[in-house]
Order: sequence, then C-alpha cells, then structure tokens
Amino acid sequence: MRIIYSKKIKVKVEELKLQDSDFIEYLESCKKLIFKVARIYCKDPEDRKDLVQDITLQLWKSYNKYDKAYAISTWTYRIALNVSISHLRKTKTRQSLLSSYSQQSEFLHLDDVVVDENLEHLYKFIESLKPIDKALMVLHMEGCKSKEISTVLGMSETNISTRKQRIKEKLKLYFETQKQIQ
Repeated sequence: MRIIYSKKIKVKVEELKLQDSDFIEYLESCKKLIFKVARIYCKDPEDRKDLVQDITLQLWKSYNKYDKAYAISTWTYRIALNVSISHLRKTKTRQSLLSSYSQQSEFLHLDDVVVDENLEHLYKFIESLKPIDKALMVLHMEGCKSKEISTVLGMSETNISTRKQRIKEKLKLYFETQKQIQ
C-alpha cells in the first residue's frame, strides 16, 4: 500500500513541475499584456507592482481551470481586467491613495518602449475614463474585435460598438483641445 501512495505522490510532483513550467512559459508570453493593463489602471509604480502581482496570482490560481473554448488572450484579459477593476475600487476607497493617483503623471516604461507626447496624452485621456471604458480601450488598442471585447467584458457587441464610438468622439475632442493648448 505504501508503494502505491509514494508513486501517486511522485506522479503529482511531476504534474506540478510540468504545470509550473507551462505557466512560466505562458506568463512570459503575456507579460506585456499584464503590464499594459496594470499601467492603465494604476499610476503609482509601487501600487502597479502590487497590481501585477495580484494579476499574476489570480492567473496562477485559475490556470488549471482555463477553458480552451476561449482564446488564451481573451481569458488573460478577462482576469487581468477584473483584478484591475477590483484593485481600482479598493484604491478609490482610500482618500490618500486617490489623491496621489490623480496627481502623479509618471508612466511605467517597458525597456524597449519610448513614450512620445501623443502617447502620453492618450494615457492621460484613458486615465480619465470609467473603469469599464478603460478596459474597452485597452482591448481595442490591442486590436481585439467587438465580439472578443464583448466576451471579455460580458457585454453585448452593440453596447461595445456604441461605447467605442462615444469614446472615439471624446478622444477626438480631447486631442483637439490639447492642440489648442499648445
């Protein structure tokens, strides 16, 4: 009886090692996505690190439950955005964090990305949006179609299309205003 038990443990350890290896590979492939979402929802660098950790932890907890009926990017966005929105709600309840969040203008820079002035304005615009609209913008900027966005956000395609159009109009007005200021 003891030998069977030991074999079961050995098999389980091997399965966990394989799962760890797969998860690390998966995480490496989607790290830019995670950083983009965290960057949109969290301006403070230290809070952003916490948010990235929270997203990663939730991805790890859910990794073995991934439903292959969905694209891995859709699944990743859904988890990252849900964790980010929850994090944002928690942050908004603390006045001191809210104050530093709205005043700080530093962005997370990936090593190989140079942020130009228009991109900086775009992130400031996105920062002013409601949490759901931020999520929509992130997904739209990643090239996701309305159908995938509706799956990730749990909304109808019509609602997504309407929101995108309204955001585009606001964005156009925002950039026109920025040009007049300069």
